Amino acid sequence: MKLADLRKLSIKQKTRIRFTVAGGLECVITEHGIAQVPGLRGAPAFNLESELAAAREFRFEPAAEQDRKHPEPTRSLTRDEVARLLGPASATAAADHEDE
Repeated sequence: MKLADLRKLSIKQKTRIRFTVAGGLECVITEHGIAQVPGLRGAPAFNLESELAAAREFRFEPAAEQDRKHPEPTRSLTRDEVARLLGPASATAAADHEDE
């Protein structure tokens, strides 16, 4: 699973994807496919691709509230569940990564 894969998924599903990175920070991939780390001041001491490779849990949040009375819930997914959403090529890459 690559950052570009998650960026495409966030655009396609119109959702924000969050995962934890170094130092207790959090990466947010917006519904526009932009990866942001709120609270980061200056150049990071980490690589976002490496942090993504280590991430085990992802939160999917709807980007826009369509229906205020029945809002879509935030979903918490494991790495394997996200890989399945991305498709067979990503699931194979995730399985190969776990063997290392």
